[in-house]
Amino acid sequence: MLTHDRILVDAGIDRVFKLAAEVERWPEFLAHYRWVRMIQRSDGGGLVEMSAWRPFGPFKYPTWWVSEMKTEPENSTIKYRHVRGITRGMDVEWRLKQHGSSVEITIMHEWSGPRWPLIGGLAANTIIGPVFIHNIASRTLAGVRRMAETK
Repeated sequence: MLTHDRILVDAGIDRVFKLAAEVERWPEFLAHYRWVRMIQRSDGGGLVEMSAWRPFGPFKYPTWWVSEMKTEPENSTIKYRHVRGITRGMDVEWRLKQHGSSVEITIMHEWSGPRWPLIGGLAANTIIGPVFIHNIASRTLAGVRRMAETK
């Protein structure tokens, strides 16, 4: 499963990178995030627990995962490796690229799917990726843009 979500943000790359990297602040400006907790800190990241809502009309489905997070300011990237939860083994990369006065953010999720015999890959490609991951990533990008563009 491979997903790409992109957005263009009318702000400087330093501001956008800071908002993207300060994951513990996300619930303050991303209403779909239930919580973000840094379990263990390390230089440039650490082990982070996240939980978000995936809405289905009037209903909300809770999601949860734990990732190893690494920020690379010199490359304008943030990388995650999911180590707990249904998405264990998923690699996520945020890439920021300056385009004039704007920043393009791309989030890529790559994963072979849950370890379910016969249906793991199918579930990842038809449900988990397009229904859950894309929905949460697109909402996250929209919220980061909204916050970054607030003067």
